[in-house]
This record gives sequence, C-alpha cells and structure tokens, in this order.
Amino acid sequence: KIVGIDLGTTNSVVAVIEGGDAVVIPNAEGGRTTPSVVAFTKSGERLVG
Repeated sequence: KIVGIDLGTTNSVVAVIEGGDAVVIPNAEGGRTTPSVVAFTKSGERLVG
C-alpha cells in the first residue's frame, strides 16, 4: 500500500491508495482531519494532537 500523510499547519490527514483510489483513514473520533497542535505545559510536558 501507499500511505500519504499531510502534516498541515492547521489540520493533518492520512490516506492510503486502495484499488487506485485515495482512501482517508478516519481519526479516533471518526473525522477525516485531525487538528495539528504542538504545545508545552508550564512544567515542560509536550502535548501533541
């Protein structure tokens, strides 16, 4: 399979090629896109999502 990953500045999306067509892999909530977020807490913990 071919996997495509779009790491956008606002949203990210992952898709695979199946039978010549791109098929988006839904996130855990069933959405086609996932917000692109990287943040650090005051204690230095890294938050990614």
